[in-house]
Amino acid sequence: MTLSEGRSPLLGRLLRRTEFYLVVVILAAVVGLGVATPNFLTLSNFSNLANSYAVTGVLAAGLLVVLISGNIDISFAATTMVAQYLAALFALYVVGKPGLGVPVLDWAIVFAVAMAVGLGLGLVNAVIVSKFRASSIIVTIATMNLFFGLLMFFSRGKQIFNLPPYFFKGILFQLPLPDGGSFRFTIQMLALVLSLLATWALLNQTAIGRQIYALGGNPEAAKRLGFGVFRLHLFVFGYLGVMAGVAAIIHAQLQQQVAPNVLVGRELDVLAAVVLGGASLLGGVGTVLGTVLGIALLAILQNGLIMIGVSSYWTQVCTGLVILVSVCITALSDRMKTRRKSRGVV
Repeated sequence: MTLSEGRSPLLGRLLRRTEFYLVVVILAAVVGLGVATPNFLTLSNFSNLANSYAVTGVLAAGLLVVLISGNIDISFAATTMVAQYLAALFALYVVGKPGLGVPVLDWAIVFAVAMAVGLGLGLVNAVIVSKFRASSIIVTIATMNLFFGLLMFFSRGKQIFNLPPYFFKGILFQLPLPDGGSFRFTIQMLALVLSLLATWALLNQTAIGRQIYALGGNPEAAKRLGFGVFRLHLFVFGYLGVMAGVAAIIHAQLQQQVAPNVLVGRELDVLAAVVLGGASLLGGVGTVLGTVLGIALLAILQNGLIMIGVSSYWTQVCTGLVILVSVCITALSDRMKTRRKSRGVV
């Protein structure tokens, strides 16, 4: 009897899931950091982490869909900054600084404007990638610089501080905690939960979600089956653009200001969280649960390292290592699959 035959079916399935290993690593990191610093294992700290990493989570939900389709988008941070700046200007000079006086409508307007801007910029990427059959990473690196450069040129780098009054009301409700702090359920957390639920439903409960997986898994087969590749490209890049619009507003509310260069460098954090969660850079693989766990692990590591006094520069080292290791594992896994197929082993 081989080792694989001796394992239970449930254990065998768990050992093949990236999420299982992520949970183990997260638990080990939480225990280790909890021992190293008592302030880490507090409900207040975890509440703050959920609030501060909500922007990363919303963007990761959108990027996950693009990666599963077999593409990659590096321009989403620039898209977020453009959407944020234009939505803030719209709220100030078109609607008016006091707003309409109805918080729900005020938020709906600024979210709609930011999401529309994000959608438009996402569609630009989709058209170029699909119609010119260009590499998505090259195209989006170019549009990242294009979007950011135009934003800096027209804004002249000026920050917006005088946001409308409703931007200062981001806490939906709060509860006292035993450790003396408080759990605050904010607009950031609400946006994160809704974005993750929408992405899960899209990928698991809709026909277009199955088509996105098929496109990323085998593009040629997807074309032969008659899938609308151009339509799918429009959808996945547009979806990330919409998520960038959502992230733009919750980030502005969190920071209480808008700066045209505030999200420069955020791309690697988001990409690291998604690939850490098991999404393949080659497409066809990825889950919302894995992405959530990837975000959690990245947040725990970055927060924990800072709390124990490690230089923040090491967080960049960790982020780079995550992406590098993921690329290497993906390449080795694909090589092993190719060898098994050539030997006739399923």
